[in-house]
Amino acid sequence: MSTADGVHTVGRWLRDRAAAMPERIAIDDRGVTTTYRELAARSARLARRWTDAGYGPGLRIATVSGNSADHVVAFFACAMSGLAFVPLSWRLTPVELGALVQRAEPALLLVDDEHAALAAAAVRHLDGAERPQVSGLGVTGVESDGPAARHPVVPRLVRDGDPLLVIFTSGSEAAPKGVVLSHENCFWNNLALGQAMPMTADDVVLSILPQYHVAAWNVQPLLAWWTGATVVLERSFDPGRVLQLIAERGVTTMMGVPTQYRMLCDSPRWADADLSSLRRAVVGGATMPADLADDWAARGAPLTQGYGLTEAGPNVLLLDAAETGRHRGAAGRPYPSVEVRIVDPMSGLELEGAGSGELQVHGPSVFSGYLDDPDATTRAFADGWLRTGDLVHRDEHGVHSVVDRLKDIYVSGGENVAPAEVERALRGHPLVQDCAVVGVPDPVWGERGVAFVVARAPLSSDELLSFARERLAAFKLPVRVAFVDDLPRSTIEKIARPRLRAMAQQLREDDAHERIR
Repeated sequence: MSTADGVHTVGRWLRDRAAAMPERIAIDDRGVTTTYRELAARSARLARRWTDAGYGPGLRIATVSGNSADHVVAFFACAMSGLAFVPLSWRLTPVELGALVQRAEPALLLVDDEHAALAAAAVRHLDGAERPQVSGLGVTGVESDGPAARHPVVPRLVRDGDPLLVIFTSGSEAAPKGVVLSHENCFWNNLALGQAMPMTADDVVLSILPQYHVAAWNVQPLLAWWTGATVVLERSFDPGRVLQLIAERGVTTMMGVPTQYRMLCDSPRWADADLSSLRRAVVGGATMPADLADDWAARGAPLTQGYGLTEAGPNVLLLDAAETGRHRGAAGRPYPSVEVRIVDPMSGLELEGAGSGELQVHGPSVFSGYLDDPDATTRAFADGWLRTGDLVHRDEHGVHSVVDRLKDIYVSGGENVAPAEVERALRGHPLVQDCAVVGVPDPVWGERGVAFVVARAPLSSDELLSFARERLAAFKLPVRVAFVDDLPRSTIEKIARPRLRAMAQQLREDDAHERIR
C-alpha cells in the first residue's frame, strides 16, 4: 500500500522547490514577497487545518478572489489535501455568480475582502441549494480560523486522478460548464509547456490574467513554481503599470490576450518603455493581428502565438516567435505529448496532410470531464478525441491556422461569450419576441457582440441594455443592438448566423463612418 501521494500530484512541486531553494522568491504580490519556504509552509499549514476540519478528497473549495498570494496559498493547500480548487469570476453579476456557486456545490467558499459584497449577494441567489460554508481570504490571511465541514470526509493520500482545478467556461451552450482538470492533467500540461518554452529559476513571470482563467495557472505560473522562478502577481490590468513592472522587476516572460498587448502598444509609455529583460511574450485567447505582431517585433520583443482551450488543459498549439514572419496569423504546431487530428465536419473522416476541418485533440492533458455533467462530457468527445469546435487549416509544413469557429462563441478581451447565454438574458425582457447575437471583429477587444432583436412593441437599445446589464457581466453585453422585423434563417429552426455576421459587420462599419463625420 502506498504511503505517499501520487507521483503526478502538484503539491509535490512546492515541497520539492522549498527544499531545494527555500529563500528564493516565489511570489511578488504588489511588492510584498513570499519565499518558497514561506509559501510551502503556509500551504501545508492550511492543508492540515482543512483536513482536521473535515475537508478532503471529493470535496470542492470555491473562491471569489482577485490575484493574490493568499489565493495561491489556497490553491496549493487544495493540491496538498486532495480538494478541488474552483476559482469563480468576480466579473459576474450576483445572479450569474450565484448560479455558478450552485453548480459547483462547494463545501467551502473563500472570499476576499474586495468581493465580499458580491459573494454575499450571490449566495442569496442560491435556489434551494445548501449554502456553502463561507470564510475570509483577506487581510487576516487565508489561514485564519474557518468553519468545520458540514459533511466531513475521511482523509487519504492524494491521487493523480483527483480533481485539482475546476474552471467554468462558456462553450457553445448557454450555461457555463465546469471543466475538471486533474493533478495528472496539470502535470502533463506543464511538462509539455516546459519542453516547448523552457523556464528556469532565474525567470521572472508577470501574471496579468485573472486567476479564474485556466491560463492564470497552467500557462506559466504553475510551471514557474515547479522550476523555482518568481511570479509577479497583478490584481488588475493597467498598461502603464505593466510596462513599468517589466522594467522594474526584470520580467523575462509573460502571457496575455491580444487586447492586452494592443493596450500596451497604445499606452503613452510604450515608446520609452524598457523591454530589454523580456525574452518571451505569449499570446493566447485569440489569434493576434499581423500589425500587432509587427509592433512588438519592432521593439525587440516578438510575440509567441499560442492556441488552446480550457478543456485541453489548455495548451494545444504553439507558433514560436521566430516563425511568425513565415506563418503570419497561424496558431502553430502541437505541444509535446499533445496529439491533434483534423476531421472533415461532413464525413467525419480524418484528413491526412494539408487540409481543413475540425481540430480534435488527444493526450494526457485533456480534461477529466465536465463537473457533474456526464452527458456534456460525452458530447465533447468523438472516439476519445476532444472536439474543439474550431475549423482549422493545416499547411504542408504542419502549421495550423484557425479559420473559423464551428461553435458560435466569440472571444471578447480574452473572455469567451456564448451567444445563447446573452440571447437567453435578452429574451427575458417582456417586449423581446426573438433575438440572436453574433460576434464581430473589434480592433481593441478582438470581438464584440451585436444583437439582432425582434420586438413585440417599441423598445429602445438603452432600455434593453439596461435590462440586460442586471443579468450579464459587462463583457457579455452587446456593443450594438439592431431591431429587425425577422431573423434570417437557413432553415425553419436554424438562424443564418453567417448572414447576421455580415449584417453586424456592416453596421459596425457604418457606425465608424458616422463617428468620423
